[in-house]
Amino acid sequence: MNAPGRIGLIAGGGDLPVRLHGYAQHAGKRPFVLGIKGFAAEDWVEAQDGQMVSIGEIGRQIDLLRKAQCTELVIAGIVKRPDFSSLQVDLKGAAVLPKLVAAAVQGDDALLRATIAVFEQAGFKVIGADDLYEGLLSRSGAYTSAQPSDRDHEDIAIALKVVRRLGELDVGQGAIVRDGVVIAVEAQEGTDAMLERCHTLTEPHQRGRGVLVKAPKPIQERRIDLPTLGVTTIENAHRAGLAGVAFEETGALLLDEAEMVRRANELGLFMFGIAAGARS
Repeated sequence: MNAPGRIGLIAGGGDLPVRLHGYAQHAGKRPFVLGIKGFAAEDWVEAQDGQMVSIGEIGRQIDLLRKAQCTELVIAGIVKRPDFSSLQVDLKGAAVLPKLVAAAVQGDDALLRATIAVFEQAGFKVIGADDLYEGLLSRSGAYTSAQPSDRDHEDIAIALKVVRRLGELDVGQGAIVRDGVVIAVEAQEGTDAMLERCHTLTEPHQRGRGVLVKAPKPIQERRIDLPTLGVTTIENAHRAGLAGVAFEETGALLLDEAEMVRRANELGLFMFGIAAGARS
């Protein structure tokens, strides 16, 4: 029904949608942006000749994507779970709202899957950020001059075990461990807020120890919600006094990897990719 090749980008907050827009342009996909009100930067969306939409305007979102002749769709960026009791919806939104509410009761991943299903049923192929640009995906091994010590590897193993347990409960994707002690776990507040909490718990003599580990949930809907790290993550990890940051192979998106590595080397932190299937 649609001319092939054009891609829709439903954009929340953060840097990921901006970078994906650039990758899509480079690939000749002629991206069309729908910015979610309250999350996406409105001036950026307007600069791309996109449209701002409310999260509950699902019918309008589908209509705009069809008019733009999109066949593929990427959903990316930070969007907090809405308050369904006060959500403003259009007719299509009202029709699918009961399914979304029922899915939300099961957890964030179920909600994401239900959201994807709505757009797939409307005829769009929903793809992941890494489908658009594979270079975003993390790989295994050391990225930086600094490498994890034996103690760091022990902390990584503990943190990975914690993150996987969090994932089974559909809670979060990150944990911080120092000297075998779990310092913080990630919930709805996100990685930066978790690192800020860690900063307040770090004594001067503890600086340079501990690790942040990020990994997807076992039930992860990988097309939307893979862990995303950037230069800010590295800088906040340093501010929190950590020795480094680790992430699962093919289980995280690294925004501007080269600059992340440069900054980590400058600050003396390690970046390390945990081999897929590593024991926790």
